[in-house]
Amino acid sequence: ILQWNKFESLLKVSFMTSRMKSLKYLDMSNNLLRHDGADAQCQWAASLTELDLSSNQLADFVFECLPVNIKKLDLQNNQISSVPKGLADLKSLEELNLALNRLADLPGCSGFTSLQFLNIEMNSILTPSTDFFQSCPRVKELQAGHNPFKCSCELQDFIRVERQSGGKLFGWPSAYVCEYPEGLRGTELKDFHLSELACNTALLLVTALLLTLVLVAVVSFLCIYLDVPWYVRMTWQWTQTKRRAWHNHPKEQETVLQFHAFISYSEHDALWVKNELIPNLEKGEGCIQLCQHERNFVPGKSIVENIINCIEKSYKSIFVLSPNFVQSEWCHYELYFAHHKLFSENSNSLILILLEPIPPYVIPARYHKLKALMAKRTYLEWPKERSKHGLFWANLRAAININL
Repeated sequence: ILQWNKFESLLKVSFMTSRMKSLKYLDMSNNLLRHDGADAQCQWAASLTELDLSSNQLADFVFECLPVNIKKLDLQNNQISSVPKGLADLKSLEELNLALNRLADLPGCSGFTSLQFLNIEMNSILTPSTDFFQSCPRVKELQAGHNPFKCSCELQDFIRVERQSGGKLFGWPSAYVCEYPEGLRGTELKDFHLSELACNTALLLVTALLLTLVLVAVVSFLCIYLDVPWYVRMTWQWTQTKRRAWHNHPKEQETVLQFHAFISYSEHDALWVKNELIPNLEKGEGCIQLCQHERNFVPGKSIVENIINCIEKSYKSIFVLSPNFVQSEWCHYELYFAHHKLFSENSNSLILILLEPIPPYVIPARYHKLKALMAKRTYLEWPKERSKHGLFWANLRAAININL
């Protein structure tokens, strides 16, 4: 027993004992022992089976200088941060005390095939490795309490292994307490639980993906069922019309304009124009004056001249589009002159109403202007549902609203 002295070199201590053929127990605790991995190899007494090196200044290199036949080794209260793999080959070691060191994880048993008791209390272990009991099958007791455990998903596996090991953890559960995070400080590990979903990244991603798909499907179904895209499109058109009217109010045209809008339509769609369009726009609040060829064309003038005059005297030109429209030669003229006015005055004077869907193959090749307009300009679509008619007329009124 040589404790509480001033020994400094572990290598010299080993040489000192090399010829003590009957030495079994050596206590070198509370000295100033160091070992920095010297070139010379330590030579211990072959009979030495118990060695106490606690409370010294030993670091990781101490495992290069240990008795080969040692059974019980005490290295507590030193400066060991890890147990190097491949350096220590202590096949007879049964008890190892590494308490009060700087270990960040549990050591493996690759060099300690006979290890039965391990003490690593009061180290710096946050999340112990879960493969310890697999690599150390002979360990009967593990003292790992009083470490600053970080209660997270990684620790869940260690707690699960403890439950399966059958009470191999010494001091369980009082010595095993969460230190991190702050909200769980003081919670015993046995009371710490996280759901499988929170800890399984793959499961979490699959669940999130499924929920996203379900949400997209539900929203898409509601949009289709409630015609949300139609309402959004109509509201957007109404908003854009209001904005253009606010920024580009054509005051200079107020003295020459006589009509709010000129209506261009096919004779096959005349019933809709007379029964729906004209009554809804000319009656009610904010009376709108419409220019219709049947009542406003001047007798004696050519049709082309009447068309040009009506378009020039109208603030807007409304085109009722349908498969019948593209078959009308005069509708094509009206569209051409209105299109010409659009570019000559750099105004936004066209309003397209799609009364019926027009398949692209139905539009003749000579109607390239109509194809271009339908591709580039927004049009109002006549809704078949009566519940949507109110919003349609409100949008149309907003598009042609002007004080003549």
